[in-house]
Amino acid sequence: MFGIKDRKKYGMKIPEKFCGIADECFSGCNNLRQINIPSNIESIGDSCFSECTSLTTINIPTSVSEIGDECFSRCTLLKSITIPSSISKLGYGCFSECSSLTTINIPTSVIEIERRCFNECKSLRTIAIPTSVVEIGDNCFNECKILTSITIPTSVSKIGDGCFSECSSLRIISISTSVIEIGYGCFNECSSLKTINIPTSTSKIGDNCFDGCKTLQSIDIPTSVSKLGDGCFSECSSLDSITIPTSISKLGNNCFRECSSLQSIDIPTSVSKIGYNCFSGCTRLKTITIFTSVSKIGSSCFYGCSSLTTISIEDVKYISEERIFMNEAVLISIEIPKNLKTINGKKIEKKDINEFIIPSTITKIGNGCFEECESLKSITIPTSVSELGNDCFEECESLTTINIPTSVSELGDSCFSSCSLLTSINIPTSVSKIGNSCFYGCTRLRTINIPTNVSELGNSCFDGCSSLTSINIPSSVIEIGDWCFSECKSLRTITIPTSVIEIGGWCFNECKSLTSINISTSVIEIGDNCFDGCPNELKKNEVLRKIYYKDDCVIV
Repeated sequence: MFGIKDRKKYGMKIPEKFCGIADECFSGCNNLRQINIPSNIESIGDSCFSECTSLTTINIPTSVSEIGDECFSRCTLLKSITIPSSISKLGYGCFSECSSLTTINIPTSVIEIERRCFNECKSLRTIAIPTSVVEIGDNCFNECKILTSITIPTSVSKIGDGCFSECSSLRIISISTSVIEIGYGCFNECSSLKTINIPTSTSKIGDNCFDGCKTLQSIDIPTSVSKLGDGCFSECSSLDSITIPTSISKLGNNCFRECSSLQSIDIPTSVSKIGYNCFSGCTRLKTITIFTSVSKIGSSCFYGCSSLTTISIEDVKYISEERIFMNEAVLISIEIPKNLKTINGKKIEKKDINEFIIPSTITKIGNGCFEECESLKSITIPTSVSELGNDCFEECESLTTINIPTSVSELGDSCFSSCSLLTSINIPTSVSKIGNSCFYGCTRLRTINIPTNVSELGNSCFDGCSSLTSINIPSSVIEIGDWCFSECKSLRTITIPTSVIEIGGWCFNECKSLTSINISTSVIEIGDNCFDGCPNELKKNEVLRKIYYKDDCVIV
């Protein structure tokens, strides 16, 4: 085997007594421009001529049956090479980064082209793959920037992962009917590819297969395919229509993300799962119907769908605990599936929704569910609902009225916080808990009833309700929290029932219209600055002078 030591002894001329060239023998010989390989050589080792940056041409004799991995990798001036018919396999990275290689003839003796074989051959314009080839490895033609067309022969059953990834000039590709699998990211970032026909033999399309194919306008998916993987058509910004066959059972995560030309899509009844971010950024998508077959819709599924006006969800069993919309769209109507039991988490963040239909199967409306639905004017809560979660209707700035059914037992923290147009609300007797900041900042709220089952008014419960003129606190209330009625600037009178034993700090802070307050002898503690900012003429009963105050509580 002719090796590095032999090269130093004999120079660049290989004597006939050697039958092979060892691994890395000429690797990094930057001054080597051409070499004659004698006919007695049968094998060329791994990385044998790698990084011979001045090598422009080489003749391989028919005696050679094996070319090692990365044999000619990074031979940046190598323009052409003839592979003899004695070769059956082109090894891993064999011609990788041969950036000047324009043409290569692959003989019919070659069965396998291993991974990264022609990776980053940026001058390779055309290549003919013979029908003898049965396998094309991963990233085989990755970043062949000026490769314009390719034909996959009938002998090939699988196209490897990333095989043609970032072939930015690839316009035409013919896939034979023998291909069963198209690998992960196979045509990723093929930005000139406008159309492709996938044969009926294909059963698997890998994740991110056509990700970033920005000029791809149409594609036919055969019924042999059962799943569209993660990111399959992500950022196909020219894709305006696609037909999903009834064989598809799952749309993967990010599947159609940022398909900004897609206006409509029909999801067949065969689909059971829609992944997260599936249609996010589809800015022209206007309507979509999701059928009863769907059991799960992933988080942020319709994020950034700024043209989406109508979505119909029929009997979905589960919607992700994260938001499925989250954007500044014009969605004005949405119908919740009839068999859903819980609207969980922050699913809706739609500033233009004005109508929402909640089915009678819902038992709980979760935290932040309708938070920042700024155009929501009214909503009917069915009698099946027992709990309204934290931040449930926070900042629903157009909400004027809401009917809470007698089935509800709990109003979560900040439930109606900053509902600035809410003028009145009837809380049923079934409610036993009103959370902290529940009506904080409801500046137009004039009247409210507190049911007799409530034992505690939470911190900042009515803080900033500047239009509230009066309130009746039932005898069930034991504790009034800090800042509870702070800045209720229109509140004139209030009676504290005998059940109350503690009034929190800053409770009546800045109640500038408060002229009379009656506190029973049962109160044993009043918090700091409880009446700070109240008018000097405030009439308090004598009890106020007989009980204990925390530090800095102002008595006038």
